Amino acid sequence: MNLRPGTYLQDRYEILEQAGSGGMSVVYKARCHKLNRLVAIKVLKEEFSNDSTFVGKFKMEAQAAARLSHPNIVSVYDVIDEGKLHYIVMELIEGVTLKTYITRKGRLEIKESIGIAIQVASGIAAAHEQHIIHRDIKPQNMMVSRDGKVKVADFGIARGVSTQTMNSAAMGSVHYISPEQARGGYSDERSDIYSLGITLYEMVTGRLPYEGENTVAIALSHLEEPMVPPSAYNKEIPVSLEKIILKCTAKKPENRYGTANELIMDLRRSLAQPDGAFVQNTNNQRALAGQTVQISGKDLARIKEQYTPVREEPVREYVREESVREYGREEPVREYVRRPAKEAAASRYPTENRRTSGRRPPRKEEPEDPVNTQIERLLAGAGIVVAILIVAVLIVVFSRLGGIFQAGSGLLGKESSQESVDITAVTRENGETLKDSEVYMPDVLDLPEDLAEAKLKENFLSMKPTYQVSEDVEKGHIISQKPDHGTVVSKYSHVNVVVSLGSDKIDLTALNLQELGVASGKKLLEDQGLTVQIVEEENETVEKGALIRFEPEKAESGSAVTFYVSTGPHVDLVPVPDLTGKPEAEALALLGEAGLQPGETSAENSDTVPKGNIIRQSGGENGQIAPGGRISYVVSSGPEEKQQQRYVASIDTVYDLSSLIGPGASSTNATVLIRLHQKEPDGSSIYRTLTEAKSITGATLSPVSYTSIESMNGSDQVEVEVVEVETGAVLKSYPLTFFPMD
Repeated sequence: MNLRPGTYLQDRYEILEQAGSGGMSVVYKARCHKLNRLVAIKVLKEEFSNDSTFVGKFKMEAQAAARLSHPNIVSVYDVIDEGKLHYIVMELIEGVTLKTYITRKGRLEIKESIGIAIQVASGIAAAHEQHIIHRDIKPQNMMVSRDGKVKVADFGIARGVSTQTMNSAAMGSVHYISPEQARGGYSDERSDIYSLGITLYEMVTGRLPYEGENTVAIALSHLEEPMVPPSAYNKEIPVSLEKIILKCTAKKPENRYGTANELIMDLRRSLAQPDGAFVQNTNNQRALAGQTVQISGKDLARIKEQYTPVREEPVREYVREESVREYGREEPVREYVRRPAKEAAASRYPTENRRTSGRRPPRKEEPEDPVNTQIERLLAGAGIVVAILIVAVLIVVFSRLGGIFQAGSGLLGKESSQESVDITAVTRENGETLKDSEVYMPDVLDLPEDLAEAKLKENFLSMKPTYQVSEDVEKGHIISQKPDHGTVVSKYSHVNVVVSLGSDKIDLTALNLQELGVASGKKLLEDQGLTVQIVEEENETVEKGALIRFEPEKAESGSAVTFYVSTGPHVDLVPVPDLTGKPEAEALALLGEAGLQPGETSAENSDTVPKGNIIRQSGGENGQIAPGGRISYVVSSGPEEKQQQRYVASIDTVYDLSSLIGPGASSTNATVLIRLHQKEPDGSSIYRTLTEAKSITGATLSPVSYTSIESMNGSDQVEVEVVEVETGAVLKSYPLTFFPMD
């Protein structure tokens, strides 16, 4: 299922947008409201959610990556099953994949490629230390952040080393797959190193070493076809880096680097000694789209059927042609014609010659000449004799020269022996001598921290970093160094460097404020401790209410950011009439004459504005508004009526009619009612019936009981009267005591 922006997961993660999609999952950018940070959420696609195999593999990624904590590995925060929804919450990397980065630049600079390879190898080494093999190293699984940090992601097919067995199906991306993975064999740490070597090849050349029409063809190329040296496509590749790539991509695992840390050491040395001879030479996708695939058993059978084990050719020393190029002119790349892998293997290793000494047998049509063979042997013997004579002469010459030096050193005596270290010293640029214990301070300014440390180590120095915020120097790069470049320092001494923490300001350009809109953008910035001011501007192209621009582009926490919001295209305004104090009918007429309409209306008590007149109005700025605009106003409802004080009383008694009638009361009837009698301020009386008229005998006791009798006019001069209806005579009167109520 596709998750829409605004969807909440676990009442915590708010989906913001879709960030990408793969074969098994969809990745969303989201906000964790509990920790107030952006995260990436990888959701298993709906078509796989009911497949226990895919769900298991999906969870395997979280379990493998969650064990790892390293700056060059994407962190996993949580793994959640929510009904049929299976997803992983991960660190969000603001950047692009290394594959996209290579595609954009064509190919990368040499130092940049080495720096990226060191970071990736560091992440792989951390995984290998936890006995986890990635098994799918490729540029698509490496994220390059905005600050240049590279992180390895997608441990979806990673497994522990102890669980690796002979597999019936190969896993990985065919363009980067190792030969042992391609033939379904045992894979270990060196399989990841092979894939990293292919990635490094692609970084420095801008192309892949093996291409083909299908997965089987490419897999066979990894198994059998020799690799074209990367310098054939890029003459700027130094010798040391090329040897590193060839060693990483050796077809036999035992001929590659044993660990990622060994590879890191050689990569760092390559930065300091590009043409150094320190690399120890050994005998030396889906899939087509760069996606991770599982090679089916049928395809694997085809690979094994066509694959004939071959001897690995030694890494041959070759002389790279160096030609003088004019600046800006590209040297043409030599074309290498590839043959099918099986044919290439057959041509390089003919069946009839595989057990011979390696010397090309003579052709049948060209039999060996015994005379020529004898002459060749005589010439070879003569050459050996001449070589021996030359070596003897050289030994005599150097022995005599050594005697001269020994005699000279003897004249120096004890003083010379005490200063023997100065005899082997190097001459400095100013004529002074540089001792063996001294080195020139290299220049590490503007280098990334890891490359600077590697460069200092190559010069027998150690780095002592401190960190500070910088607006000018990129995060992670060197701002300053002490001692300065070119200074003579003692070996193994500390070098103080200041490393940039980058800007402490929030980069607003990375927040996509225009897409978020004014309200959401304002809330986002306020959540990060910024204040937002809204300024409206006319704009012919930006729709009304949309964000035109914001200032500044970077802001410190607590500072103000100005949003410039569009009011739409320019409109000629009309003056707003003054309605205050005028009757409502007159106000409506004035609005009609001005081409305006009434807006919201309401009523309000006023002691100064007569009832029905306008108290105040709203709408328009500076007394102007667009034609057809609405003006709201408030109408007076006159003075507020004062509420009278409430008085309440109660009575509970009985009326005995027999006391008035006397003897024979039991045979006498009378019609009576009970009423409330109250005086007005002008002396007139007002009445309210409490009990309706009814006929009773003279011997009946009539109840007079009322719990809440409220005064009719707020006066406390009130009586309850028993009245004979026929004569109107008041038979009995009860004065009441009233109490004021709130």
